[in-house]
Amino acid sequence: MQTPKADHDDDAAASKVWAVYVSEAEKYDRSLVESWKSDMEGMLIFAGLFSASLTAFIIESYNTLTPDSGDSTVQLLAQISQQLAMAANGSTFQVPPPTQFSPPTTSLICNALWFISLGLSLACALIATLLEQWARDFLHKANIRSAPVIRARVFSFLYYGLKHFNMHTVVDVIPLLLHTSLLLFFAGLVAFLLPVNHIITYIAVGLLVVVIAAYALLTVLPVWYLDCPYRTPLSAAFWSLSQFSLKRWLNRDTVERRTAVEAMFHEAMTMSPERTARDYRALVWTVKSLADNSELEPFVEGLPDLLWGPENRRYRYQDHIQQLTRMADVGLLSRIEELLRSCDSGLLSTQACTQREIVCYKALCAIASIQNSPIPPSTVLPLDFSQFAPKHFSPHPEVDWQAADRGIDHYRHSAILLMKRSTFCHIETLLAAVVSRLSADVSLGCAPNLESFKFNVNRQ
Repeated sequence: MQTPKADHDDDAAASKVWAVYVSEAEKYDRSLVESWKSDMEGMLIFAGLFSASLTAFIIESYNTLTPDSGDSTVQLLAQISQQLAMAANGSTFQVPPPTQFSPPTTSLICNALWFISLGLSLACALIATLLEQWARDFLHKANIRSAPVIRARVFSFLYYGLKHFNMHTVVDVIPLLLHTSLLLFFAGLVAFLLPVNHIITYIAVGLLVVVIAAYALLTVLPVWYLDCPYRTPLSAAFWSLSQFSLKRWLNRDTVERRTAVEAMFHEAMTMSPERTARDYRALVWTVKSLADNSELEPFVEGLPDLLWGPENRRYRYQDHIQQLTRMADVGLLSRIEELLRSCDSGLLSTQACTQREIVCYKALCAIASIQNSPIPPSTVLPLDFSQFAPKHFSPHPEVDWQAADRGIDHYRHSAILLMKRSTFCHIETLLAAVVSRLSADVSLGCAPNLESFKFNVNRQ
């Protein structure tokens, strides 16, 4: 067993490692607690408004549980009238025994449901208030000390305490209480309206059925579709039940049971055509959302690593990049050209300008080398760079001595050569298609239709 001094020395040596843990744990725990607090604030507001509204209904309904004084007065007046009439006739009046009051069944059901609903709503507000206090206390205890080792162990101790005492379950139970309270209110409303008017009752029943059906659908949708954003507090229970049923149905002990979040991560990362389509849509959205050159530069900087590894070509994203360059509303090449021309604005420092030019030329080299050989017309054409930076395609480009002094001249020339090569392959592919079609027409004895092979290649 180590001595306290040796243990302290080991902790001091591990302070940098624990500082990383504290940084990550603090972000996770703070995000978790803040989400709990925001949820509880919403619950408190809704529970308060709902309880106030429900109290107004209860004030109206609980009177039906006691005898109505007006009815008693009417009965006494009727009894007196009968007694006077009998006395006038000389008859003896028999006083009837007092009637025993019994509240209607619908009144009992309505008040029982509404009082239970009010109790659940108030319990929800109480637990939400306590949870906000627990969340503040959690963050306070975790940040009392400044030493990384102590904070790390306190974070770990408190977080696993949350898991041990099922704090996450308590958080899910609070909205469940409020939802149950709301459903009980609608059920009590049906019982309240039943002796009043049948048409209004049917409307309330229809509303109750719609609410229950929508709630049930929102509960099971996350079980069927892992990307569904809707859920209820019962969704986690239905997910666990579905996993247990699947394991029993397959009769396999080797079936891995995942939580809903783990299954979502697995589905999102599994190779599939759907994932490829999602990746492409995400890249399109990214390029469109980068309105400023300073935002676009990191994206362009990552393109070479996206397309090329240290030794070999990476093929996973090349189709995406080709489509981004060909989409008119995205215009990746024109965006890169605009980024490159921004270096001549005089607004950047020499170092920033050099860095941006290198980034652009590297990206152009990577894009231009995606398809740099003639291909059959049935596949994607090589890229045509003839409209990109016309000065790069001039027969006698001027020597940029400033670029040479800054060490970017070889990047520039490599990009120009690869872009010219890609453009040449683009034209060669079009010409090969024309020759193939003309040969087919000649072999069939038909006159060549030159009108269908008009294409325009702008070169400067």
